[in-house]
Amino acid sequence: MANLFEQNRNYVLGDYELNIIGDRDKLAQWRHKGMGPAFYKLGRKIIYRGEDLNAWADAQRVEPAKGGQA
Repeated sequence: MANLFEQNRNYVLGDYELNIIGDRDKLAQWRHKGMGPAFYKLGRKIIYRGEDLNAWADAQRVEPAKGGQA
């Protein structure tokens, strides 16, 4: 898969690129529920690594069934 995020970059809340997967509130809900991409919590700062975001996005891939309806 082509990377949606730069592999070697760290992303913090407020970075526009994170809107690809969800807004600030959605990301907070996922963190609270233990869902979504892996992250670091340093004090009150939330940091997402690009490689973790790409791995999570790749795991969300859905491949439609081949052919038509049965």
